[in-house]
Amino acid sequence: MPPATSASAPVSRRRIHPAWWVAAVAFLALLGAAGFRGAPGALMVPLHDEFGWSMSIMSLAVSINLVLYGLVAPFAAALMDRLGMRQVVSAALLLVALGAGASTLMTESWHLLVFWGLLIGTGTGAMALVFAATIANRWFVERRGLVMGVLTAGAATGQLIILPPVAAMAETIGWRPASLVIAGAALVVVPFVWLVLRDYPEERGVLPFGADAATHVAPERHVGGAFRRAIEGLVFAAKHRTFWALAIAFAICGATTNGLVGVHFIPSAHDHGMPATAAAGLLAAVGIFDIAGTIFSGWLTDRFDPRKLLVIYYGFRGVGLLMLPWLLSDTVEPSMILFVVVYGLDWVATVPPTVALCREHFGERGTIVFGWVFASHQIGAAIAAFIAGVVRDAFGTYTFAWWGGAALCMIAAVLSIVITTARRAPRPAPELEGERVADPVAE
Repeated sequence: MPPATSASAPVSRRRIHPAWWVAAVAFLALLGAAGFRGAPGALMVPLHDEFGWSMSIMSLAVSINLVLYGLVAPFAAALMDRLGMRQVVSAALLLVALGAGASTLMTESWHLLVFWGLLIGTGTGAMALVFAATIANRWFVERRGLVMGVLTAGAATGQLIILPPVAAMAETIGWRPASLVIAGAALVVVPFVWLVLRDYPEERGVLPFGADAATHVAPERHVGGAFRRAIEGLVFAAKHRTFWALAIAFAICGATTNGLVGVHFIPSAHDHGMPATAAAGLLAAVGIFDIAGTIFSGWLTDRFDPRKLLVIYYGFRGVGLLMLPWLLSDTVEPSMILFVVVYGLDWVATVPPTVALCREHFGERGTIVFGWVFASHQIGAAIAAFIAGVVRDAFGTYTFAWWGGAALCMIAAVLSIVITTARRAPRPAPELEGERVADPVAE
């Protein structure tokens, strides 16, 4: 049957839609850039032993990193429109590698603020989850929630799975070789980014995955005014209560993951007599379960009310933090394994429903608005990372920090359930008039 053969030929020549290759490279880029974000937990004890630096000053360096990681994000989302994703992502990976590599030369505590804080914070900020949201929204019409879940897992898991080798190297041959491993992990991804990543499906001669050729309308492309559009996105979002509910809840999400557990779990376990390598292994296991949890959360987000999912996620997280002080000991007990499983499945499962709510309520502005929501995530993480270090120095224990995180999770659950269901997507900006906003594509 010649007609059928002719029609099926293009499919046979391109079995995998280019969107999946772009998503795969984005996953690797997020994985490589994330390497440093979990490393401070494994490096703080060796740095304290060698230089005598306090937990407070090291926590301050991590806090600067986390703040920049968040604040750069909304501008990076707009900057990708102007310069292109390949250029921004490649430069970001080089900054991460430079900061991690140069940190091996540190001799003073303020060097931490420059290398850990300024350089790596800026680099990872340009590679924040707004990059994942941009990929999901530009390249996919179907499976957006699933793709966002996978990319989020890459960003979160990268900082956890690198912990065991970093902790082992820090204990055996020193923290400097461990820092060089992190730099190498970022550098090795750059060629893949340059060869595969493209800004829009049209550059590969295809439509977004799942798009209908008869109804698809390409989004308006912005070529300038990145700073202006980022600020305008914030001004627009700040007028809506939904934005503040999402931002505060996501700040608590950051406080109870990156800020508390990501930075202070290993030092806290060390306080209870657990070897750093064992504690790092537990955090790596959190990363493994995070992959499954976040991907499954993306699948659930495509099918269920995102608000209810957030309530469940924050509730389970709060219970875990409440119990953590009694679970830590000098050995790994079954109860700690249960904590790792639950916390891992819940680690960043909040991201896909939060992105979906931003898209639902803010339409074409959704990605940049999510950039600001994500900024609040990192501000919350930074505050928690610093306060937890101060609590440890003041009381000699992290118990009050864990309990405070549990209380915050309950607040986040309440904020999530009060978010109203959007009756319709907001009207597009004047320059986007005529485009369909019910199925928004990232700016």
